[in-house]
Amino acid sequence: MSDNRLIDELPPSDQRPLRPALADLLKEFHGTFDDETIEHFLVDSYDRLAANSKSKNFLSVLSERFARERLGAMTRVDAATKGKPGVLFLCVHNAGRSQMAAGWLRSIAADRVDVFTGGSEPGDALHPVVVEAMAEVGIDIHQEFPKPWTDEVVHAVDTVIAMGCGDVCPIYPGKKYVDWDLNDPEGMSIEGVRQVRDEIRLRVQSLVDELLVSKS
Repeated sequence: MSDNRLIDELPPSDQRPLRPALADLLKEFHGTFDDETIEHFLVDSYDRLAANSKSKNFLSVLSERFARERLGAMTRVDAATKGKPGVLFLCVHNAGRSQMAAGWLRSIAADRVDVFTGGSEPGDALHPVVVEAMAEVGIDIHQEFPKPWTDEVVHAVDTVIAMGCGDVCPIYPGKKYVDWDLNDPEGMSIEGVRQVRDEIRLRVQSLVDELLVSKS
């Protein structure tokens, strides 16, 4: 984590929406992590998302979701889910390609694969045209949000798929790294995004076949 700040160290206006989120996380992860660790992850998640957000609307909700994902990733390492494949999709802004790939993987593999996303320079929100293109094929990603990759998530997965994040993508021993050369949908028309979407679907289907065969 970037620091060890607690909620009490945040401005009062930031503290209020985070306290219900902390209560939910403490209840959910009771007995798995100590209270201080859970609070640190929530505040750190808040700080990381706030650094790239133009608005504080829904920031506490997204921080709770981000902290939950990070804490859940840590439990993967030692839990029974270690036998389940884990995949991290990375791109620059985590607002297009990686989110489409994650949407496809969750749709095709369901709960047979744990799916994470991240960005080297997270954007403020998903590209609306990307959300629209995925909705056309029945996959709803409108509640997803850009976020940075974090150490605990990288440690929790088996495969890291990079889509243009370059030299800043995290390199950890023992992980499988794959580069997908895909056009960035930012600024594209809906027709262009559909082409990227459909190419990602083909790649994800091949990935699912590979992952589930190797784990069977």
